[in-house]
Amino acid sequence: MDEERFDVIDDLGIRYVASPVGREDREADTLLLLSPWPESLYAYAPIWDALAAEHPVIAVDLPGFGRSEGRAELMSPRVMGEFVTHLVDHFGLEQPHAVGPDVGTAALLFAAAAQPDLFRSVVVGGGAATHPLTLRGVLKTLVTEDVGQPEVVSGFVADGLPQQIREDYAASYAGDRLAGSLAYLRSYPADLAALDPLLATVRTPVQIIAGRDDPYGLARDAEVLNEKLPASRLDVLDCGHAAWEEQPGNYAGIVTDWVDGSYLGVVGAR
Repeated sequence: MDEERFDVIDDLGIRYVASPVGREDREADTLLLLSPWPESLYAYAPIWDALAAEHPVIAVDLPGFGRSEGRAELMSPRVMGEFVTHLVDHFGLEQPHAVGPDVGTAALLFAAAAQPDLFRSVVVGGGAATHPLTLRGVLKTLVTEDVGQPEVVSGFVADGLPQQIREDYAASYAGDRLAGSLAYLRSYPADLAALDPLLATVRTPVQIIAGRDDPYGLARDAEVLNEKLPASRLDVLDCGHAAWEEQPGNYAGIVTDWVDGSYLGVVGAR
């Protein structure tokens, strides 16, 4: 990946990485990547070269996640969706393709429902987005119960990642950072109830990528989401939760095929 930077957006230091834009890339559609939890923008390191080979790419740590500064009032998908619109404005993007697995899923859907022309398309999955919740395992406990701070980073991320990336994940949620990020998950019950009636109004094409063996019930959530959205496609990979890290080649291939034009095939298909 390229060199990380920090910009001040809404009075918060936001970490991001942007690929160099050559002359041949200036007319290409930009990809805006939002960090998953409990990881950071370095979750995209395994697929960065494949995506950046054809498109300008910007990866961002959302407020309160990764190494970006946060505020308590931003820690819900509904409010984070509004912040994402500020990201688009800040970077001067014109209808980017937004990729937001995990915690980015519901935030992107809120943003797409509020501003139908904001994105050319969105790619989501691996994050709760439907109501009622269908979560299982430790993720259900984190969302629905008042529990202490478990060692979640090592449990949620894929095996075999470079030590430098794992250290970045651990540092991203050190101290009280983990507790602050859990507030986002605990807003799911109320926020996803509010999102549910909006799903049928989302006209932005949506690509959903799910892991067949996701231990947190999110494969079923992806199926329900696909049924509720009017313009969507679901791809299920033979992996667990972190499809972007567990099957980077397949994940990057789906995203690249999608943004190169297959997203047009779902428009008006239902």
